[in-house]
Formats: sequence, C-alpha cells, structure tokens
Amino acid sequence: MLKPPAIPQAGPLGQPKSPKQVGAPADATRAAIPFDNPQTPEKIALGQKLFFDGRLSADGTVACSTCHNPARAFTDGRPTSVGINGRIGQRNAPTILNALYNKTQFWDGRVKTLEEQAALPIVNPVEMGQPSLDAAVARIAAIPEYQDAFRKVFGGPPNARDLLRAIASYERTQLSFDSPFDRFIAGDSTAIDDAAKRGWELFNTRARCNKCHALSEQKRDATSFTDNDFHNIGIGIIRHNVVALARQAEQAIKSGDTSQIDRAAIQTDMSALGRFLITRRARDIAAFKTPGLRNVLVTGPYFHDGSQETLWDVMDHYNKGDGLQDPYLDEDIQPLALTEDDIDDVVAFLASLTSAPYKDQGIKELARQRALSRTNRPQRDTARAFGPKPHQPQPPRP
Repeated sequence: MLKPPAIPQAGPLGQPKSPKQVGAPADATRAAIPFDNPQTPEKIALGQKLFFDGRLSADGTVACSTCHNPARAFTDGRPTSVGINGRIGQRNAPTILNALYNKTQFWDGRVKTLEEQAALPIVNPVEMGQPSLDAAVARIAAIPEYQDAFRKVFGGPPNARDLLRAIASYERTQLSFDSPFDRFIAGDSTAIDDAAKRGWELFNTRARCNKCHALSEQKRDATSFTDNDFHNIGIGIIRHNVVALARQAEQAIKSGDTSQIDRAAIQTDMSALGRFLITRRARDIAAFKTPGLRNVLVTGPYFHDGSQETLWDVMDHYNKGDGLQDPYLDEDIQPLALTEDDIDDVVAFLASLTSAPYKDQGIKELARQRALSRTNRPQRDTARAFGPKPHQPQPPRP
C-alpha cells in the first residue's frame, strides 16, 4: 500500500497541443479523429476538466492525471501505478502522448479506442474504484458546472458515453513531436550530435531495434517507432509459472470479457500473461505491445512492469538477448554484441526523441541515468552479449 500522490493539475504541459509541430504526421492526425466523435474546443475543454478531476474516483483521491501527469510526460514515474486507498497495480502507466495514433490501447491491447480505454480505470477496484460508470456519472452530474458543460457540448445531461467521448477528445490533443531528431530529419544536420546520428544507424542495423520499433524493416520509420504488434521480450516470465497462470485464466476469465481481463491485468499475477489474456493463443503468452519511443527518456521506468530504471538497463537487457529460459521468447531477441560505446550512442539517439516542452527535464534525466549507469548495471552481461544465441527451450505441451 502506498499513499497516492496529490492529484496533478494541467499546468502549461497539460494544455492541448498544436498539430502543427515539426515531424507531426498531418494525415495520420486527421485520420485518428473518429467520425462519431469530432473535436470541438468546448468538448476538449470539458474532457480536460474531467481528466484532472478526482471526483471521478470512488473516494475523490485519484484522477486520470494521477497516473498520467503532464509534468512527467503523462506518466507517473513509478514502476507500477498507485490507485485509491494506496492500492498498487501490476502495470506501468504508459504515456498519453501520441496515444491517438495507437492501433490498440493498454499494454495488452485489450481495447482499440481511447473512448474504451477511458472507461476501464474508472471502474477498476485498484485504480479509481467506482462500482460502475453510472456511479461516476452520478458524482459529476450533481455539479452544476458539469450539468451546464454537458448540455452545451452534447445537448443533454451528463451520461457515461459522453463522459468518455470528452476525455478521449482531450487525450487526442496530446501530440508530441518537435524533437531534435524531428528537426534533423527535416534537414537540420546540426540538430543532433554525432553520437545520436551513430545511434540512429545502430537502431536500424546491428542493434535490431527496428525489428519492433518500425512499421517496416525495409523502410526507416521516423514517426511512430512502433510496429503496433505484441512481442515476448523476456521480461518477467521467469518470476511466474505462466503455464499454470494460462490455465487459470482460461478457467477464470470469460473469453472476450474486457472488464474481467482488465481486473486480471491490473490486480493479479495473470498480468504476466500479456496478450494471451485477449487472444488465448500460446504464442501470445507474456507478449506485450511495442510502445512508441518518443519522449522515452522522460517516461521511465521501462517495460510493462516498470522493472528497468534506465535506458542503459533496457539496452543491456536486449544486448544479452535476455530470456534464456523463456520458451515463448520472440525470435528476434538474440545477443547483439554491442560495445559500451554502441550502447551510449543508441541512448543518445533515444534522448534526441525528447520533445521541446520536455527539453530541460530530459537534460536532467539523461545526466541522472548516465551517472547511475556508471555505477549500477544489474542487466549487464558482456559475455552473453558477445556469445552465440543460446538454445531456446520448447513450450511445454498443453
């Protein structure tokens, strides 16, 4: 149990962002706005107010912004998030920045739209703890300011559907580009240093990052940095008997029941099953969504369980091809034989993806992580990194 932090307010970093940023994909941005939920300034303003309002939670102590704090690039800086009554979940809070481009939402992709995504934390007992969406609506429907705003935006009193549409509309305003890397791609050769340029080359070649963080291995992707797919990268599986958990999930969770899946993912060890909770396919055991990499420097700790503190830890994990005893490990995970200089260069490239509003925060965080990496490298294993790919065990028979 932990005490949830004070509810963050919007501040300058929480305001809607202009879509006219260097590197922002205009066509994809327009395509991300659903036909049945068009953007309007009034709807976005209502969604922003709801996003930062603790009255949506059962005890008034948690808002959407508790886990998605603009000052932390819309994350919470914790390995896993804290909800009402100090309850600790199983998953790391992903950033809202650029979530409008996601093909699916959550680490396991259990829903597709931001409207669907907004609903689940409100009714999850570990997060905002409301018994139902109607209970959350009843709380805000008693507030005259909300009554007036809903009538102005939607033409009627507060209701669950419109509440979710408003929050999703606000979230779709959180575009984040305009990084040094974007300016480099746009033609400014001085926007990033030589280390970041070498890191960009390594990202697409020997470091094999593009295997997951690109839409195509043949064409370099300078926009999304995700394949919108799910991969088992060898994180966390050794701590759990996933075969037993998979059998438990098949018995305890009705296939396709998003609410049950959400509770299992946030409240139980079945969280380790990842995408399997949705598909029930053995190859999806412990597979999680490839996150985008923009602002990755300031959105740690890393991976679905927040288990890695620095980008050097992340690189060490991949460099040694971790997951030796993981029979479901993605085939692209293998030792990379990256030198220390190589790793520093890839981190320099990742740091160059920090958007302008987070520039100062990024400088401080890079210095902190670099200093830590010089004294503490729990994932580092140079012998394995430069060795052959180990034999992978076969999945157990059902």
